[in-house]
Amino acid sequence: MNIWIINQYAGSPHYGMNYRSYYLAKSFINEGHSVKLFASSFSHLFKHLPKTKGTFTHENIDSIDYIWVKTPSYTNSKSIKRIFNMIVFMFKLFFFNIYKVSKPDIIIISSLSLFPVLNAILWAKLLKVPFIFEVRDIWPLTLIELGNISAKHPLVRILAWIEKLGYKKAHAVVSVLPNAKEHMLSKGLKSEKFVHIPNGVDLNEVTKPTPLPQETLTLVPSEKFIVGYMGTLGIANAMQYLLDTAKIVQKHNKIHFVIVGNGGEKPALENFVKIEQLNNVTFIDTIEKTQVQSMLKLFDICYIGWHKKDIYRFGVSANKLFDYMFSAKPILHSISVKNDLVTQAQCGLSVPAEDVEMIAQAIISFSENTQEKCRLLGQNGYNFVKEHHSYEALGKKYLELIKDTLSTP
Repeated sequence: MNIWIINQYAGSPHYGMNYRSYYLAKSFINEGHSVKLFASSFSHLFKHLPKTKGTFTHENIDSIDYIWVKTPSYTNSKSIKRIFNMIVFMFKLFFFNIYKVSKPDIIIISSLSLFPVLNAILWAKLLKVPFIFEVRDIWPLTLIELGNISAKHPLVRILAWIEKLGYKKAHAVVSVLPNAKEHMLSKGLKSEKFVHIPNGVDLNEVTKPTPLPQETLTLVPSEKFIVGYMGTLGIANAMQYLLDTAKIVQKHNKIHFVIVGNGGEKPALENFVKIEQLNNVTFIDTIEKTQVQSMLKLFDICYIGWHKKDIYRFGVSANKLFDYMFSAKPILHSISVKNDLVTQAQCGLSVPAEDVEMIAQAIISFSENTQEKCRLLGQNGYNFVKEHHSYEALGKKYLELIKDTLSTP
């Protein structure tokens, strides 16, 4: 099959996050299919930007045919320029000549930007092929509940209209969130269209990590109990609570916090550490994707936390969680939802979201645990992710959905 994927924020290990579409595309290609991936030339999540010539630039990355759509840059992920960037991406896609390339058998449109749903609907109609609407973040609900934007805001109303249109026109709707069906049904989705396909890990990549450079290794204190976080430093990642915890446990000289990544909230977080004079926190810039497992091996426990917001009632499927599990390190999960994978996999400890005292107690408890207990928790996570969340298995599940979609009149 010839599969087209539209994902404005699709990246690759060569450029940076987001990786889901890259790994799914690789799994499709390994099964004998071809993939064309439409993505933006600029993303605040990229470490390096692709070189572009004109509006559309083709680049072959690991047998995936990327088409970089030239879009303007922005400096702040929460700025109006980012919305403008999304609109430009959609607008320019309307001028891509879909008849000069091999016709797709199916089109996948992956959010979070909802504007390209309109491109997918048009292309699917013109080419007489079905399309799948993949939802990674529920927009505009996330903007309302996390961004505190009014439901009556013109942008929110436009996005809500596109969201409903996508559910109506798509032949299938995939969500990484296990409980998103409830919300989607309330917006007009037909029950039989919903399919849950979570995030995962590429086993070939994580089993062959690239070593960290010496200058990075020296940033991680030796002979300390390392509480590590790796990923984006944005609003949704609720990192302030971890820093509040670092302040509480300062008297425990053995415990040190290492935060790896970049994002819109990083300057404020670094400023907090400076003002509070926290000498038990180290920030490290984003590392290469292939170095992730090398970094995680330096942690004693891995941390991930969330806000106590209703938006998470639909579940979470953070990529970093599966990377953590594969590292075979215990996980501390600060979360207040039903489908907690750490509890399900028995690979760590979960405490309520935003509860700094409970986070602190859990970290102290972990630091006092025996190595054998931590090893067993880590092994549980490793076994769980290999069995349930490899992109090889997830890709095959996706292909089964595509085949079912194509066989449905």
